[in-house]
Amino acid sequence: MPKYYKKRVLILGVGNILFGDDGFGPSAVEYMLKNCEIPEDVYVMDVGIGSGDILFNISLSQTRPEKIIILDAVDMKKKPGAVFQLSVDDLPSSKLSDFSLHFFPSANILKKLQEQMHISIIIIACQAVNMPDCVSVGLSTPVQAALKKAAEIALRLARKN
Repeated sequence: MPKYYKKRVLILGVGNILFGDDGFGPSAVEYMLKNCEIPEDVYVMDVGIGSGDILFNISLSQTRPEKIIILDAVDMKKKPGAVFQLSVDDLPSSKLSDFSLHFFPSANILKKLQEQMHISIIIIACQAVNMPDCVSVGLSTPVQAALKKAAEIALRLARKN
């Protein structure tokens, strides 16, 4: 059984580093692992574009985290680089069954984990500036500047009961 099943909190960095600001989630995880003290009962993981597999496996497991915090880039027409918290219920209804790799991956699984398995799901989103349709490596300056704030929020929320 993977270690992340046994931790109280699982923090997932979601996104594709090859598509500009879509790499926010993995970059935020990298920042956390290099610069932050991770509590013993918290597991931090870059899942890239494979969040659906991880979430599905958790939904089938008898042992699960109590809380899942997702770091992801979004386009909600906010100030570039803005970091804000969303719940699964805050997701646009058009995205609840969407398995898109460029927005909220596996939203329907998140809803199931929250409602049927009573796992607290928190999304820490960053307003993307650049999420191109073709390969363009690297975060925009506003999103790069948001990494520290996102890491701090994720760890603060991980420490709460």
